[in-house]
Amino acid sequence: MGKKGKKEKKGRGAEKTAAKMEKKVSKRSRKEEEDLEALIAHFQTLDAKKTQIVETPCSPPSPRLNASLSAHPEKDELILFGGEYFNGQKTFLYNELYVYNIRKDTWTKVDIPSPPPRRCAHQAVMVPQGGGQLWVFGGEFASPNGEQFYHYKDLWVLHLATKTWEQVKSTGGPSGRSGHRMVAWKRQLILFGGFHESTRDYIYYNDVYAFNLDTFMWSKLSPAGTGPTPRSGCQMSVTPQGGIVLYGGYSKQRVKKDVDKGTRHSDMFLLKPEDGRKDKWVWTRINPSGVKPTPRSGFSVATAPNHQPLFFGGVCDEEEEENLEGEFFNDLYFYDATRNRWFAGQLKGPKSEKKKRRRGRKEEPEGVSKTQGPVEVVKEVVAEDGTVVTIKQVLAAPGSVGQPQSEDEDSSEEADGPVPGPCPRSNAMLAVKHGVLYVYGGMFEAGDRQVTLSDLHCLDLHRMEAWKTLVEMDPETQEWLEETDSEEDSEEEVEGAEGGCEDEDSAEESSAED
Repeated sequence: MGKKGKKEKKGRGAEKTAAKMEKKVSKRSRKEEEDLEALIAHFQTLDAKKTQIVETPCSPPSPRLNASLSAHPEKDELILFGGEYFNGQKTFLYNELYVYNIRKDTWTKVDIPSPPPRRCAHQAVMVPQGGGQLWVFGGEFASPNGEQFYHYKDLWVLHLATKTWEQVKSTGGPSGRSGHRMVAWKRQLILFGGFHESTRDYIYYNDVYAFNLDTFMWSKLSPAGTGPTPRSGCQMSVTPQGGIVLYGGYSKQRVKKDVDKGTRHSDMFLLKPEDGRKDKWVWTRINPSGVKPTPRSGFSVATAPNHQPLFFGGVCDEEEEENLEGEFFNDLYFYDATRNRWFAGQLKGPKSEKKKRRRGRKEEPEGVSKTQGPVEVVKEVVAEDGTVVTIKQVLAAPGSVGQPQSEDEDSSEEADGPVPGPCPRSNAMLAVKHGVLYVYGGMFEAGDRQVTLSDLHCLDLHRMEAWKTLVEMDPETQEWLEETDSEEDSEEEVEGAEGGCEDEDSAEESSAED
């Protein structure tokens, strides 16, 4: 009884501390948000001049990260919305809407009157009702000088059948935030976590909200049990059993004045209704077996055809004082909720190559191992300004998906040239349609330079043979500006404000947080 009382008292104390911190952040950021609201209103006025729907065939979208990519529930289409692009001086934010036709391999830009304001690090969830609805919540906008941030708390729905945006206004919802996660669970949207940042303060959340798609009402959930600590950028997926799994994420805390320490979380939790009720939930800490992902942030998630959550890429930042070195990934992991087990996604390789390897087996010289470790593929890309960017891609040895390799398949394979597929990256956009995984954009770092991507790749998750590149990375889109000409600052700020701006440090942090 005494222990329980202490725990409850400690819990109430933590809640009070969090409430005080949120109030402090809210007070300091109120003035900043008022300034940015005026800027956002200005751009909404410009968007309001669009009075009709215009669909324009176009080339693939420009490089970006922290956008959303969603599969149309009825058509063979992928829908790309929002995102950001950093060129070394400014971060441009978007509210453009692009549609990729899978069968025709074509892109179309769709201009719709009164769209949501420009944003990145939002969440977009597709539901099949009414010919398809794309629900968008939150995200962030940045000021031209990159020192102020506005976190949205608005909820929008894109009606795909009529190609119209609608802002859904309902009280009692989450506070402004970005880097949160949201999933569709039955006839509800379930939202968790995220963060809010102002010039001097920041706060991470671990609250849970539900939005009812029938009543259009928000409700704050208070799950029983011990749940995740506050964080952003985690994995959140619905399991075939009807629960919601949450893995990893990122948070930071101030260890002393002007010094923050980031944490890459690697714990995992299950959120599910208690006794089958929709209004009462419970958290459970789970410890999966199998091949677990290494700790990282900035990874991307989707759901495989068998309702297994999948996990792609990310970055592991090594923080040493003011230096930040990142190791980027392009590996793939699956979580089997039925067995509570992680396993790595390994490619089998094209069938034609496997047959050749079988036929040539007897001719292999002695001493050659039948198994091969990771293969490193190095590719150099020359940007428009002449800068050579070297991309190192480490490829796992071919094998079956999370299972021992069969005896008739020889895994030895020579790297005759660059292997198609996405290079290591973080903050990419994922979508799955007809059992095929699509990976678009994202970013990686080459020294002090951030490379934002616009390539598109796909992988058949049923066959797991090889990646197919649909859009190559275009070197001409890689712009990098080292210094700002102070005489042109005033003019460039107005131009840059169209997308919002962020300095280099905050762009690096957003890779983890968003």
